[in-house]
Amino acid sequence: MIGISGIKRVLPHRYPMLLVDRVDELVPGERLVAVKAVTVNEPWYQDLAAGADDEQHAYPSVLLVESWCQAAGVLAAWDQPNPDVLAGQVMLFGSIADVVFRRPVLPGDVLEHRVRLVRALSDTVIFEGEALVAGEPVLEVGRVVMALRPAGELTGAAPGVAAARATT
Repeated sequence: MIGISGIKRVLPHRYPMLLVDRVDELVPGERLVAVKAVTVNEPWYQDLAAGADDEQHAYPSVLLVESWCQAAGVLAAWDQPNPDVLAGQVMLFGSIADVVFRRPVLPGDVLEHRVRLVRALSDTVIFEGEALVAGEPVLEVGRVVMALRPAGELTGAAPGVAAARATT
């Protein structure tokens, strides 16, 4: 099991956008199972009216996808972690296809993200998988493409400049 400190060593995300709580299974280069507990104390629920119903408490679908993609990011970057986006390789979301939402996710639900690596090229990875709550599918992901790019290419900095900034 990998706890939150281990996840933070791999991903650059932090509160309120770190949406993976724990990794229960990790086979580098193959698959990962991660957990995200949804609570009503998350910032996206703060403006709901006191009498809001379950439908209004549905976890935002974009955050469900983001959480699943962060789990995929842990698998993608496990062998070469880089939580500093100013240096080294930066993980970029490329595309997503064939996404199916099965039912709303509500506060109190514990998401189990299952991620499978379909193909890894030199700087691009392709994933598929699903998210479950109590064994029931709530999200199916047909394909996600992520790319790893040098930070200097993204910032326009000359080679070595981003690394120098990171050490100062």
